[in-house]
Amino acid sequence: MLRTLSIRDIVLIERLDLDFRIGLNVLTGETGAGKSILLDALGFALGRKPRRDLVRAGAAQGSVTAVFELADGHPAQAVLSELALEGDEPGTLVLRRVAGANGPARGFVNDQRAGAEVLARLGALLVEVHGQHDDRGLLDRKAHRGQLDAFAGARPALAETRATWAAADAAVRALAEAREALARAAEDAEYLRHAVDELSRLDPQPGEDDALDAERRLIQRAGRLREEIGKAADSLAGSGAEGAVADALNRLSRAAEEAEGRLDPAIEALDRAMVELGDAQTGVAEALDWLSFDEGRLEAVEERLFAIRALARKHDTVPEALPDLALSLAGRLDAIDAGKDRIQALERVAAEAEAAYGTAAEGLGLLRRQAAARLDAQVTAELAPLKMEAARFETAITQGQAGPQGVDEVVFAAAINPGLPAGPIDAIASGGELSRFLLALKVCLAARSEGLTLIFDEIDRGVGGATADAVGRRLARLARNAQILVVTHSPQVAAQGGHHWRISKDAQGNGDEAITRTTVEALDEPARMAEIARMLAGEAVTPEAQSAARALMQNAETAA
Repeated sequence: MLRTLSIRDIVLIERLDLDFRIGLNVLTGETGAGKSILLDALGFALGRKPRRDLVRAGAAQGSVTAVFELADGHPAQAVLSELALEGDEPGTLVLRRVAGANGPARGFVNDQRAGAEVLARLGALLVEVHGQHDDRGLLDRKAHRGQLDAFAGARPALAETRATWAAADAAVRALAEAREALARAAEDAEYLRHAVDELSRLDPQPGEDDALDAERRLIQRAGRLREEIGKAADSLAGSGAEGAVADALNRLSRAAEEAEGRLDPAIEALDRAMVELGDAQTGVAEALDWLSFDEGRLEAVEERLFAIRALARKHDTVPEALPDLALSLAGRLDAIDAGKDRIQALERVAAEAEAAYGTAAEGLGLLRRQAAARLDAQVTAELAPLKMEAARFETAITQGQAGPQGVDEVVFAAAINPGLPAGPIDAIASGGELSRFLLALKVCLAARSEGLTLIFDEIDRGVGGATADAVGRRLARLARNAQILVVTHSPQVAAQGGHHWRISKDAQGNGDEAITRTTVEALDEPARMAEIARMLAGEAVTPEAQSAARALMQNAETAA
């Protein structure tokens, strides 16, 4: 609930501190005294767009501070936690907004900077303002479904419907994306099959292009190399070097017995020469064998090398990438072949998700229709004491487009006179009738307005006498377990208040130097009676008006 409202230099208010309480808080005063300024100031603190003349003339800036008490589990607690704006005092929320005379407004939540959108988000969870031309609630068709859901206690069913809608929407989108991808891929299926077959038949191997290129160059050089190596082989074979070395080695070996070891180094050198000469002849022979190519080998190497390079150019890649390309294209082809199976699986998932959503939406719709019947009966019953015995209230539920909140469209309608069909309330009800419809509806919905401070701005305009008394009694009943602020000109409504403030406007000085200020005074019982008598009689308060005021207050106490 709203605990305090502190206003500094706002329009005609220089300094004002108000302490509000649970129950029915009444604000009265003459027309033009400044009752609307209080609502404007509170709206400013709650993030609404400020009026142009918000800052009091002559002041550098104006500010409004609203302090709220939050019960455990209040929806605003979750927002504060989400935005890391919790205060030092648990259960207390302080909203403050400052407007410069020539500068932008600045907002604060628990003394931490916050934008107007944050203040407005919190304000929507804290305060609800209703007036005779309430275009946010009764007349706003977009809000009717939410009001009915609150009355029905549909939060769990609504949460389930939203969750199943999200799951169904995701499943349907996944199915559509898979179908689109398969359709795009199917357009390339013929190309992919041809490309995969071509790559499979050629079967290029990693590093094969470099190997073939090296072999091709070697074959091209092989003729010249073989001629030179052959001559070297002939030289080794025809020089007689091996025989000469062998003959010298035999002779030295026979003489070594008598040479007392002097020939041993020479013999060992000749032994090594014989081995090295043999190795040289073997190496030359092996080289000749290595260079002995089949006459068609060069043609085969070049044919495969050119085929690999041509295929790489065809796919706009390098030969080394062809093996990976073959795997990639084969994977795409496999995906096409397996796509139908995947789509069938996604179709099953989507069907199950849509069925779950349909069940949840149907359950939510049933809950709404049951609640609508109760709401219609309760609102219609409330209209009789408000002197609208012939009127009836109807909640029309029709099937609309499926969405996170189900498939139901909800519209509040009414019939003023018997025998006439129900229609939109704003089209068939006069100002006074409209205000009474609004009050009756809010009385029935108030039990579901958890944690809200309800403000009624001159909702009793256009009614008087017994009807005004009925309006006041319903406001008092509404305030038994809630905080209600009502701005009123009706003495019958004011008499029902548990807490009463009088708003007045004083002018000091003359001419251009005159200063006008709005003040607010908390009234005790004698002052309350005097104010109600003024509301009954006008400026000249008569004994009869005082007696009537006393009677209204006594009747209100008896009814309470």
